[in-house]
Amino acid sequence: MQSKLYVSMALAGTLVLSSCGKLGDLSADNFTVTPSPMEAVAGKVPVTINGRFPEKYMKKKAVVTVIPVLKYNGTQTVGQSATFQGEKVEGNDQTINYKVGGSYTMKNTFAYVPEMQKSELYLTFEARVGKRTVEVPEVKVADGVIATSTLVSSTVGSATTSIAPDAYQQIIAQQKEAQIKYLIQQYNVRSSELKSASVQEFLQTLRDIKADQKGYKLDNIEVSAYASPDGGVKLNTTLAENREKSSTKYVKEQLKDIELDANVDAKYTAQDWDGFQKLVSESNIQDKDVILRVLSMYSDPEERETQIRNLSAAFRELADEILPELRRARLTINYNLIGRTDDEIKAQYKEDATKLSVEEMLYAATLTDNAAEQEDIYKTTAKNYPNDYRAYNNLAQLAFQKGDLSATKSYLDQAARLKADAPEVNANYALVALAEGNVEKAESYLAKASAAKNYNEILGNLQIAKGNYAQAAQSLSGVNTNSAALAQILNKDYTSASATLSKVANADAMTSYLKAIVAARTNQSSAVVSNLRDAISKDASLKDRAAKDLEFAALFDDASFQSLVK
Repeated sequence: MQSKLYVSMALAGTLVLSSCGKLGDLSADNFTVTPSPMEAVAGKVPVTINGRFPEKYMKKKAVVTVIPVLKYNGTQTVGQSATFQGEKVEGNDQTINYKVGGSYTMKNTFAYVPEMQKSELYLTFEARVGKRTVEVPEVKVADGVIATSTLVSSTVGSATTSIAPDAYQQIIAQQKEAQIKYLIQQYNVRSSELKSASVQEFLQTLRDIKADQKGYKLDNIEVSAYASPDGGVKLNTTLAENREKSSTKYVKEQLKDIELDANVDAKYTAQDWDGFQKLVSESNIQDKDVILRVLSMYSDPEERETQIRNLSAAFRELADEILPELRRARLTINYNLIGRTDDEIKAQYKEDATKLSVEEMLYAATLTDNAAEQEDIYKTTAKNYPNDYRAYNNLAQLAFQKGDLSATKSYLDQAARLKADAPEVNANYALVALAEGNVEKAESYLAKASAAKNYNEILGNLQIAKGNYAQAAQSLSGVNTNSAALAQILNKDYTSASATLSKVANADAMTSYLKAIVAARTNQSSAVVSNLRDAISKDASLKDRAAKDLEFAALFDDASFQSLVK
């Protein structure tokens, strides 16, 4: 959408006037303004002005200062000036040759304000020849600012908010382990071992499963018996097998007493070298590094045992500290904790929500798509569990979706007081900051939200606000929101933008407005009008924006367009 305005620096007056030392007026011929119309980028209006002083314009003793001035709504913003001098002037400014003239480039950046959409860019001049001041009339070189990039503060409302998730699981796999230890070269189960805390807890778990088979589901019981690596393979095989039989018999007897059915899967390991290596590596035995090297060097069990026995002092430590721990049977109950079904959670919420856990409460909110019902559940959760930040965060994301930034910030403040480093809280704070146009604050919050699931989407919105359109389009790839389409429009990918806008869930006024911009940039006048009509019907405030939006400049004189915006 770039057009060029040419401004000529022609000599005004006649040869007689020139001979009197005056400078001529300037007209619009030899200046090029890029871009034209100007465009707002990252809250700024960058503009490049290329001009040429024609031959015999710059007097040898002349000094001319060119000052860009952007005028709008009865006020103006003055840009950065540039000064040029004639050949006989002593100074450090760019010198322009009198006979052949000269070209120059000025780069300026204006801080954007919304009123600049309807504006005019002028070049004003301060000039003197020798000691005399001369007047050079101002020249208009450009009209208006395209402010499509600033729509990010509106499109961000369609971004995915960050929900603090529940950790509810209806079925949770559990294990309960116990150990029965044996004396060296023995396999009988000693009564003293059955009184150990681990065995008693094992039995209690079996009783709990029997008593509440709705809340527990037993899968199986594993029995794994072992012999320590010393003593020879044949002896250890017999020991391990008999230990497996004695421990399995004990487990089956307990199941029978409790009247609980269960599959018992039993196995034995003749020489527990894996357990041996693990215990040695975790111990403080003086020669443990040597022992571990032996294990790595020799794979034959008998050779291993021989080499370790040769370390007499080390072997005595092993016999006292390590080997007794390996003469054992491990008993493992594999079972599941069974929670409430979805229907049971819904029913319990209606009957008495105080009996639901915080995880069940938060999960309940995911069982409905009705925002009002979700809000009620989160408010109840916050009341019942006031020290859990998640309910407040999720109330904030609902408020943001409704466009209520005040309520959003209030809920986020409550969440932050409970967990200031929560990624979801900071992600939602970043969305609020973007909606308010505070890019610096949004960037600060987003830096603390890298673990949030919608991080890339918020990053894409931030990149739009910072003027990094290619990166924004990449971050928003696969996202079907107004912001993703805006990034594609600003990146001049109109085909993708059109496809994205057709897939926006809950399309709103901004969706239609962006469709109108795509239509304008692809020369589809009728589509511009129809989409603007839909946008304005949903949000009347867009009428005033459209009336001065240079995206639609080609239709400013069109009767159908005028009927919409008047």
